[in-house]
Amino acid sequence: MAKQTKILPFVGYVRVSREDQARSGLSLEAQESKVRAMATVKGVELADVVIDAAESGKSLDRPGMRRVMEMMRRREVAGVIVAKLDRLSRRVADFGELLELIEGCGAVLVSAVETVDTSTAAGRMCLNVSMSFAQFEREAICERTKDALQAKLKRGEACGNVQYGFERAEDGKAVRYEPEQRILAVIRLRRAAGMSFGKIAAWLNDRGEVTRSGSQWRAQYVDSVLRRMEQGT
Repeated sequence: MAKQTKILPFVGYVRVSREDQARSGLSLEAQESKVRAMATVKGVELADVVIDAAESGKSLDRPGMRRVMEMMRRREVAGVIVAKLDRLSRRVADFGELLELIEGCGAVLVSAVETVDTSTAAGRMCLNVSMSFAQFEREAICERTKDALQAKLKRGEACGNVQYGFERAEDGKAVRYEPEQRILAVIRLRRAAGMSFGKIAAWLNDRGEVTRSGSQWRAQYVDSVLRRMEQGT
């Protein structure tokens, strides 16, 4: 008798950031409903629906996402189903890393809203197009915000909190704050060496370094200060 091939289940993934929690249509419940409906349409079983609550989409370094990626590496699931692509990430670079993992494990990615299914060539093309437009939109917003802040600075107007690595002088201008500049230099060097945001945060915490608010470092905050430094905002 021929040995039957085991049919692997899929895993669902849902995420909301702190900002998303206040918006309609992006709740965890709404996402999970879409994920389960798509699993029914595809005729596949869900092993679990993994949740990342109050987690930013700027990095893959999240507890739930790490678990989903590990399930694929171990060949425990046939793929991942999401309600919308930006629940996975908002960066094309992250999607490149995810797709490399998914394809390397022989798994697939399915999105309910964009009707993307990477088991087909057309689905992979639609994914690349969708994420390219998503990143373009995000970068355009960043550019407009940066231009607006620079215009305010030229007019001598206050622009909220001072960027990490700087402090506001008595005349209102931002000047270098050397203790934070030292930490920025460490972050930049370790990131250039290939260290993840999570490992950089752990390295800083192990050495007793704290954030500006006095709390421990987290991957998202490392990503944030590095990104603002690169953007000059």
